[in-house]
This record gives sequence, structure tokens and C-alpha cells, in this order.
Amino acid sequence: MPEWVCGGSKINDDAVCSLGRLIGDQQKAEKRIRELSSLVVTIEGEDPDGTVEVLKAVADPCRLRIIKLLKEGELCVCEIMAALDRRQSSTSHHLSVLKEAGLVRERKDGKWSYYRIADGAVMEMLKQAEVLKKK
Repeated sequence: MPEWVCGGSKINDDAVCSLGRLIGDQQKAEKRIRELSSLVVTIEGEDPDGTVEVLKAVADPCRLRIIKLLKEGELCVCEIMAALDRRQSSTSHHLSVLKEAGLVRERKDGKWSYYRIADGAVMEMLKQAEVLKKK
């Protein structure tokens, strides 16, 4: 199975042949595969792992509840634990994941930790998810 390189990405001749059969034009298929391969290289350079980390963080129902609680303002860990009826270890784990993804910020005051939404983009992301869900 021959391969050639386009924009740093290997292109499989089988992919060109397959697309060529589907669209009925081998030259158009080769051109389109080159364009798509270049796009993939660009996408790979955009830190897709960071996006995945954010989306995974909000995909968990407990973490989503935490974010929705924090919409109302800063809360300490003990308040979040009480609101969600979760253990400290579980709550701290979920907050750590949210913090690592950049969705929440932590403020320490003595032995207490307080959390808040990192910025407005988090709330906008939730609004957009709701819009998409309604369509």
C-alpha cells in the first residue's frame, strides 16, 4: 500500500483510489485528499488534546453540576460537598479535573479552598450546549 507525504501527513494511495471511485474522478480525489491532509495537519497543530480535556471535564454529570452551582458565585469545597451530597475526596477530585481543564479557579483562604468559574467562556459554552440540545 504506497504512501506519499503531503504537508507532513502521509497520504495513502488507497484513500485516493477509494475517493476517486466514489466521486468518479481520480484527479479531483487526489487534489481533495491533499487538501484534507493539509487541514488535518493544521488541526493537529491546534492542540486538540486541550479541547478534548475541556470537553471530557464537562462531560461528567457531577462536574457539570459543580459548574452550574458555581454559576451563582464562589463556593467553598464544603458547600459543594453538601449541595451535591458527595464525599470530600470525590468532590476534590472533580474540582481538580475542572481546574486542570481551566474551567474553574481556586482561591485559598487559610485551610479553606474556594472555587469559581474561570471566565465567561465557560458559561457561554454551557449556553451553546443548551442551544444545540434544543435543535
